[in-house]
Amino acid sequence: MSSASPATEAPKAYKPRIFSGIQPSGGLTLGNYLGALKRFVEKQDEGIETIYCLVDLHAITVWQDPEKLRQQTREGAAAFIAAGIDPARSILFNQSQVSAHAELAWIFNCVARLGWMNRMTQFKDKTAGKNAEAASLGLYAYPSLMAADIMAYHATMVPVGEDQKQHLELTRDIAIKFNNDYGGDYFPVVEPLIEGAATRVMSLRDGTKKMSKSDPSDQSRINLTDSADIIAAKIRKAKTDPEPLPETVEGLKDRPEARNLVNIYAALSGHTVDQVIRDYAGAQFGTFKPALADLAVAKLSPITTEMNRLMADPAEIDRILGRGADRAEAIARPIVDRTKDVVGMIRSRSM
Repeated sequence: MSSASPATEAPKAYKPRIFSGIQPSGGLTLGNYLGALKRFVEKQDEGIETIYCLVDLHAITVWQDPEKLRQQTREGAAAFIAAGIDPARSILFNQSQVSAHAELAWIFNCVARLGWMNRMTQFKDKTAGKNAEAASLGLYAYPSLMAADIMAYHATMVPVGEDQKQHLELTRDIAIKFNNDYGGDYFPVVEPLIEGAATRVMSLRDGTKKMSKSDPSDQSRINLTDSADIIAAKIRKAKTDPEPLPETVEGLKDRPEARNLVNIYAALSGHTVDQVIRDYAGAQFGTFKPALADLAVAKLSPITTEMNRLMADPAEIDRILGRGADRAEAIARPIVDRTKDVVGMIRSRSM
């Protein structure tokens, strides 16, 4: 009996697998820690296969200084490990070492529709006030590469912040269209994992804007490389309003700076926002900020210390990333090769 063609193979059950990544295009912040790294560690401890990536292909959608990009990629890897990611339990690597990402991205470029890409708000945000036609094609097609990052591993779950939810929806659309176009169940329809008190950490200077490493004011963010004294000083100087903390969570409405600091406290402490409000109801910020500063220093200083230790041996970081890339390649290569078969591409099968 002849073997079935790829288009007639029975649907497969997908192994629960988490994929996520961080772009190494600048120093990591408290927002990256609470919105990503802390949650990555929690997922690692849940017994689900976890794959974490420094997405350096995404980074070059805008020009990067080559030496700085290498440094930032290593710093990102050090942050993952210092935050608690165990390279023996999770797969940790940088994206450009696994060519399956770029190969699958091209196939997905041919599946995704221009109308879908035109609806992506992040491209509009990043080119706002600029000549959009001068932006790179890579920046425009960024969401298709993100879909390939996820689908190259048949990931079923992706921890993301609210600002990335639209890209996950595009990934789902691409998977569904590919499956429909080729008459099979080749890619899972991934689920976003959006949870926690501080999935979107805001600027310390403007509670309506996301904390960002690209903000010109260093006072707007806490960097994972900041010393204990700097962390405490930035929190003491964080913008607030003159009112005390409210009796209920509802009282934080229309108080973005207060809400942001309460969210940060809740995320760092592992408590709910309701618990924080109960503990500090009626307190002035002169009382709350020192408590938040002490908590932030206690949680972040050990990470900074370990990052500095790891960065003193860049060759070891490179070895860790290389081993992770080998493990990632072992998962992604069969998936991408099968995708090529489904599409109708001829591959050499010589050993």
